Amino acid sequence: MTLNETDPFDAYDAGGFFCELTSPGRGDDGTAATLRSRIATIGLDALRARAAAAETELIDLGITFTVYSEATAIDRILPFDCIPRLVTATEWRKLEAGVRQRVSALNAFLHDIYHAAHIVNDGTVPAELVFGNANFRPEMRDFPVRFGTYVHICGIDIVRDSTGAFLVLEDNARTPSGVSYVVENRHLMSRTFPDLMAGMRLRPVDDYGRRLLGAMVEIAPDAVADPQVVLLSPGIYNSAYFEHVFLAREMGVPLVEGADLEVDDDHVWMRTTAGRRPVHTIYRRISDDFLDPKVFRADSLLGVPGLIGAWRRGNVTLANAVGTGVADDKAVYAYMPRIIRYYLGEDPILANVETHMCRESEALAYTLSRLEHLVVKPVGESGGYGITIGPRATRAQLEMARAALQADPSNWISQPVVSLSVAPTLTEQGIRARHLDLRPFAVTGRDTWVLPGGLSRVALKEGSLVVNSSQGGGSKDTWVLDEVQSVVGTDATP
Repeated sequence: MTLNETDPFDAYDAGGFFCELTSPGRGDDGTAATLRSRIATIGLDALRARAAAAETELIDLGITFTVYSEATAIDRILPFDCIPRLVTATEWRKLEAGVRQRVSALNAFLHDIYHAAHIVNDGTVPAELVFGNANFRPEMRDFPVRFGTYVHICGIDIVRDSTGAFLVLEDNARTPSGVSYVVENRHLMSRTFPDLMAGMRLRPVDDYGRRLLGAMVEIAPDAVADPQVVLLSPGIYNSAYFEHVFLAREMGVPLVEGADLEVDDDHVWMRTTAGRRPVHTIYRRISDDFLDPKVFRADSLLGVPGLIGAWRRGNVTLANAVGTGVADDKAVYAYMPRIIRYYLGEDPILANVETHMCRESEALAYTLSRLEHLVVKPVGESGGYGITIGPRATRAQLEMARAALQADPSNWISQPVVSLSVAPTLTEQGIRARHLDLRPFAVTGRDTWVLPGGLSRVALKEGSLVVNSSQGGGSKDTWVLDEVQSVVGTDATP
């Protein structure tokens, strides 16, 4: 910072929200103060210049996602905010334990509903929420799933309220995306802001590909000594295609499309220039409907005919398993505290956001009477689509939400507006508070490993609570501080 510059944090105001950098009592061993001091030393102008260079690098590297509308498909970078989010070692211990607990309960629930269905038969979860769910796959009944693991890759969306308490907002148990940005954000920080990272003892994120590959090898059919893993992508027009390329590279496995695979005698084969090669584990980034035209959509050109039959006979493994969408349905989400207690005999480590299921008459009446105070969400949508945030909605938007609720109550839930935590974020006006969430990623073969940190998505629009990339959100590098002293001196080098 030059003599004529002021501290860029002088105008920072958390606005009464819990702040991920400045709120006291988080046990960060001085890391937050050190980070703030280093940002002040760089100064606002230099910070902006380096941030612009970082975004140019994202474009040059092709680190993009695709946003689709009725008329166009536009490739965009995920805007990168250069001020990292800090997670202390104490905070991470709770988050990690809570994510592991949740993944364990999700897998137990999925195994049960596709086998004996005890939780439904004894009335703990309503039958219509499970068997009437659009994501329930009758084809998975009594299906042999290795280790009982249905959700091999899981993203749990977590927010923080005004008291600093962590709350689970959503479970992503189908094909959760975004982990590539976690790793690339760390690389970008180390190249562009080495002076911010100097001496910081952070939990690494670089071994995600190795951990993912290890789980994919572990779940391969039993008799295979050296299993072949592939990543199955819908192709270049998929919005997350960059991530598919990234993950295949990180794992060191082939990236394939449906046309590259064939099923012969209930075994899966990959076509290569050197002839056919057997395939044993498929990390699929294609939704259930398009996986196998012999079982699901007959018009699918993205999948592999006969794939489900080969899987049922134990000759290949799919991750994630088919039918996991029941577990991340927003109506089932409301039952997760009961599901955790039912299968694990434990209280939830991470609480849910209070949720009202509009399929129930009392909840519907409550929601309609307080529509302007609640967040209303469709149970099957993702990406921030279809949400009405009552306090920020127009009268016309509220009336549209009311009509939709009355027309199909079972398609909706409502929740109170959570005062999401904020973090300092670089904006055109300077460093300002912006709301954010966190998506930790868990990888499960036999056991569950959680990537330290996760994707911190930040709402770049002032006052916005919608952090999704498709709705204009960006991301931050998430720094999980190590258990040992977090900073080696203020001026230390790595």
